[in-house]
Amino acid sequence: MLVLEGIRKVYGEGGDNPVEALKDINLEVEKGEIFGVVGYSGAGKSSLIRCVNLLEKPTSGKVIVNGKDLTTLPPKELRTERKKIGMIFQQFNLLHSKTAFGNVAMPLILEGRSKEQIETKVRKLLSFVGLEDKADHYPEQLSGGQKQRIGIARALATDPHVLLCDEATSALDPDTTNNVLEVLKQVRDELGITILLITHEMNVIRDICDRVAVLDGGVIVEQDTTLNLFTEPQTEIARSFVRTVLNDALPEATLAKVLEKGASNSVYRLLYKGDSANNPLLSDVAKKFAVDINVIHGTITELQGQPFGNIIVEFNGVREEIDNAVAFIEGEQVTIKEVVSDAV
Repeated sequence: MLVLEGIRKVYGEGGDNPVEALKDINLEVEKGEIFGVVGYSGAGKSSLIRCVNLLEKPTSGKVIVNGKDLTTLPPKELRTERKKIGMIFQQFNLLHSKTAFGNVAMPLILEGRSKEQIETKVRKLLSFVGLEDKADHYPEQLSGGQKQRIGIARALATDPHVLLCDEATSALDPDTTNNVLEVLKQVRDELGITILLITHEMNVIRDICDRVAVLDGGVIVEQDTTLNLFTEPQTEIARSFVRTVLNDALPEATLAKVLEKGASNSVYRLLYKGDSANNPLLSDVAKKFAVDINVIHGTITELQGQPFGNIIVEFNGVREEIDNAVAFIEGEQVTIKEVVSDAV
């Protein structure tokens, strides 16, 4: 559905101070998937998403949508293909002189649709985003979340195959963000539209994305399913993003106090996924082995509809019994890692 091959973007190429914003980006987004790109400010996120619809033309590489490389198309054909790519923005970009109805109708007016077609389509889209009663309201009469839902309706007016979301929730409060994310899920589930979104908010990735790529300095440093990235991040930047949601770092003072007890004590982090999060694992360990268990820290959340547990425990006992307990836990499809610092 959407493929980026070797995308490179250089600003000021040929000048004295060129800036390489994107470096050999390779992504493949499946049809009907919600794919997130997360990164800090300056990572290259906006450049990346603007390259997809050629608002920014890549310095090199391919942008393939529905089997067509947009970078090779003549202007007229490119305009046609762009209609199949909708976009919503951080600051909504609504026309303040137009009502909600008028904003959603604008792409249809530009296409030359009849009044009857426009009326039917706009009413349907306003109903889809839950704002049919706001048709005659102007943007200044709408809340931030309502403005963004109007922006989504407008982006859907041309029946796109792909929807691009440029920090679509970063200007919204948490409750409003959840409402907008629910609408985006509707877009995917009911309309089958593929969504590519960029964000610096890891809670957005957790709540809506099937897969995620971590962008740092114009480079994709990690790419995986959302569940795998949250449970087993491979890079430090991914771990730092995950901590903004899970808040699972053990305080240094607490860790130091536990570790000073000596050889009869060990501290482990247990990561549960799916059904294993509902099993009485620690109770079973306490019954089977001569090990005292102290739960130091623990959280259970939901990722992509699956329970996920992240627990830090202290095991006290002889080394052999602790090792046997660890081996037993590993056999239960639970990830267990010894904690040696607060950075784990």
